[in-house]
Amino acid sequence: MIHRSELPVRINRDAQVTALVYGAAEPRLDAALILAHGAGAGQHSTFMTSFATAFAELGLQTITFNFLYTEQRRRIPDRRPALEACYAAVIHAVKAELDSTMALFIGGKSMGGRIATHVAADGLAESPRGIVLLGYPLHPPGRPHERRDAHLPDVRCPMLFVQGSRDTFGTPTELEPVFASLRAPATLHAIEGGDHSFKVSKGGSHQAQVFLDMQRAVVKWLRGVIVEGA
Repeated sequence: MIHRSELPVRINRDAQVTALVYGAAEPRLDAALILAHGAGAGQHSTFMTSFATAFAELGLQTITFNFLYTEQRRRIPDRRPALEACYAAVIHAVKAELDSTMALFIGGKSMGGRIATHVAADGLAESPRGIVLLGYPLHPPGRPHERRDAHLPDVRCPMLFVQGSRDTFGTPTELEPVFASLRAPATLHAIEGGDHSFKVSKGGSHQAQVFLDMQRAVVKWLRGVIVEGA
């Protein structure tokens, strides 16, 4: 049974959010992952709770949080500077609670992952050990020329892109050329037949295995980053 605790995070003088800390099962990886939610669903969504729990069961302490607009039950996401400020505040709060020897990774689902890359690129928090991107939104669906990758060369830590082959926000094939412009190491883990939420047509037990394989791949990548940086 994974233990889950709350961590209050002050965003500004008038507002705060509550992060959820999923304690890692044994054997523990000496690392923590902050995982931000996408634009349409908060940290209590099935995707976020199931992935955070799965990562914790694999030995990775995992922290989720709501962006302020979600915490305040607003439907429209805040502008990017406000999203970045919220994410940076969570990073600072988590670092204050962590053992100083633990490796801190950041990332998120879709928009949450994109904001993590902006936080890293803009230097709003001490550089994380790496960034986990679950369905990077390279462009809006149907508008492939409206790219969201101009800042990625400014990211200086390793990045893992987990991308479904049917993702309308950007397929693995569309992402691959982006890697040539990056200064930091980038790894692409493609989910064959997966959409933006990594759902595949077969569903059922096959879907559960797809998710488990994804989660194991993320933890394996984190281990590799830690070993290489040791």
